[in-house]
Amino acid sequence: MKVFSLLPVFVFLPFFLAAQSGRPVVHVKRCADPIVLDGRLEEKSWQLADKATDFWEQFPEDSLPAKYQTEISFCRDDEYLYVGIKCYTPGNAYVAPSLRYDYMAFGTDFLSLIFDTFNDKTNAFTFGINPLGVQRDALLSGGGNRLEDFSSSWDNKWKGESYIGDHWWSAEMAIPFSTLRFQEGGTKWRFGCFRFDTQSNERSAWVEIPRNQWLFNLAYTGDMIWEEPLPPSGANVSVIPYLSGSYAQDAEEPVDKPFGGGAGLDAKIGITSGLNLDLTVNPDFSQVEVDRQVANLSRFEIFFPEKRQFFLENADLFGGFGFSDMNPFFSRRIGVAIDTATGQNVQNPIWGGLRLSGKLSEGLRVGLLDMQTAPDRENDLPSFNYGVLALQKKLFARSNIGFIFVNKQATGADSSETYDPFNRVLGLDYNLASADNTWTGKVFYHHALLPRASQDGGGTRGAGQHGALLTYNSRKLRFDWEHRWVSEDFDAQTGFIQRHGYFAVQPKLRLFFYPEGSRHINRHGPGIDYKHFWNTEGRNTDRVMELYWVWELLANDALRLSLDYNYIFLQNDFDPSRSDATPLPAGTAYEFWAFRMRYRSDPRKRLSFRLTPSYGQYYNGSRLSLEGNASLRFQPYVSVSLQFSYNRIRLPEPYASADLLLLGPRLDITFTKKLFLTAFMQYNNQLDNVNFNIRFQWRYQPVSDFYVVYTDNYAASDFENKNRAVVLKWTYWFNL
Repeated sequence: MKVFSLLPVFVFLPFFLAAQSGRPVVHVKRCADPIVLDGRLEEKSWQLADKATDFWEQFPEDSLPAKYQTEISFCRDDEYLYVGIKCYTPGNAYVAPSLRYDYMAFGTDFLSLIFDTFNDKTNAFTFGINPLGVQRDALLSGGGNRLEDFSSSWDNKWKGESYIGDHWWSAEMAIPFSTLRFQEGGTKWRFGCFRFDTQSNERSAWVEIPRNQWLFNLAYTGDMIWEEPLPPSGANVSVIPYLSGSYAQDAEEPVDKPFGGGAGLDAKIGITSGLNLDLTVNPDFSQVEVDRQVANLSRFEIFFPEKRQFFLENADLFGGFGFSDMNPFFSRRIGVAIDTATGQNVQNPIWGGLRLSGKLSEGLRVGLLDMQTAPDRENDLPSFNYGVLALQKKLFARSNIGFIFVNKQATGADSSETYDPFNRVLGLDYNLASADNTWTGKVFYHHALLPRASQDGGGTRGAGQHGALLTYNSRKLRFDWEHRWVSEDFDAQTGFIQRHGYFAVQPKLRLFFYPEGSRHINRHGPGIDYKHFWNTEGRNTDRVMELYWVWELLANDALRLSLDYNYIFLQNDFDPSRSDATPLPAGTAYEFWAFRMRYRSDPRKRLSFRLTPSYGQYYNGSRLSLEGNASLRFQPYVSVSLQFSYNRIRLPEPYASADLLLLGPRLDITFTKKLFLTAFMQYNNQLDNVNFNIRFQWRYQPVSDFYVVYTDNYAASDFENKNRAVVLKWTYWFNL
């Protein structure tokens, strides 16, 4: 009933919201002469091309023309969209920490282009480049409403070069039409562009964007007009084979065959200009970087994002349902297991699969996924088939409604105590985004179909979850209302459901003040976050309140001071130190307060850092915590960083006190734009593990790589070796 009571608000709200008007326009002509990619803009085509100009500041102000302007030009031939870029600057002291593809953006000099090729204001491609010609690309989903909507793990084929002049830098890009998805015969895309200039400390965009919105928000774009209708994208078939070899040792369980190898391939087939088929046979993800560990002092599982290329394009179509911790489909449940000896995620073999995803029309997206995994004999698990069907229909200016069906099916075996024969989830989501993004939110209901035990007559039984979120976001105020309910029996085995059996409300309020004439503070203001949880019996189990004040400085520093309150009623035994010591007993309740500070230094500096110290009560004891990271760069070739977390927990007898330490030093060397070396260690005494990981990457062609990866694990307590492995992997991207 709570869901349906909010439906009128979500459904009819878009009718009362004004659409964005007066968008800027840029035209795309045919190239007058061949473009030589050297970043210099010397071709006749650039002199004749229409230009996107008159950029606006978004930081430190958001209502003034940019002090240092940018010019974007376009032309095309039958195969490529060419982009010419010229960025004016106060000097030539650029910040470019690395030569690595997909560099970190905040605190660096760069420019990014956004192409909303279906004009849906929901999904887009983005391509970026910096003054050294280092490339960056990503997929945008969800309208660009949140930082999580920006997925930089996606890679594809395109070219770009830069040139540095006197108080300006320029660049040229060549983006193949086969890299993009678009409507054949179309004459208009929505286009956006934003830029960071570290010397003037200015962030600017082609369209005027309020400070309270992300620069990549798709509500704020102009029009890109093609003077000739768009051609078909061509055959658009790519095959990416791989070969790998490995050597492994395991001190705890000797390996029968230490030497191994494998071969497989991925294929990308353009069914239409908007619909793509991805195929994979015997995939191998050994080159994917190991997850950064975090100290887990909560009672729940930690979320780690998907990084594997096969699952990334249109990932929001499959994984954007519900909330991040109430998600009916989480692709990392396929082909990923936990090594109990090290706490690291490891591969669980996948035989193969397919993924059909994209646009059926301008307002309708479809996703179909089918994967088959190998059996896990050690854990008495059969082969599983994972199937997902997702549909999304655009409504109003930027809203949509989505449907998902997820099926996990054991194949070639009957059910046992170890696994269910099937697990199925149906879901329906309505996603709200107003034309100017002032109002956003969602409402959803998901229902699991589960096998009924034979002693109960067999068949199926059901359980559900629902949630709703409504956000008002203006320049001076942000308010969120969220509520959620998850039944005790809701079991989405291919999803990420952090906790079960509760109802919760989570209101948030934040105010923003903009002091005029301040030489140091850009904006500041107070906020309150509140969470209240009840179990299925109606008992209050959790109350969490955070009172805080945030200062954001003109120098890009930020400071947050907060006072945190917690009330927890334990429904199960819990050891706060997570060291298998005597747990706090179920049925006991605790109230505790803590003070916390968060400080982020200016990321433009050679040495930058983040610190989060906190101190206060913790259950029936106390906790002192210091978390953060620091980075020192010797641009653009070397970066040294350290991630750290220390928690000093003191509880009365007979409960365990603990000193939990997590250290993660890291070395990044980018020899050239094609040769990279990453080496890092993770010391985690909570998991009693020390992990060493060294990865060498040679990108000898665009999106074609040779990797050497070395991994070693030791016990943190006595430094005895647990296991080690060396993997060599070669990939090549063929366009057919």
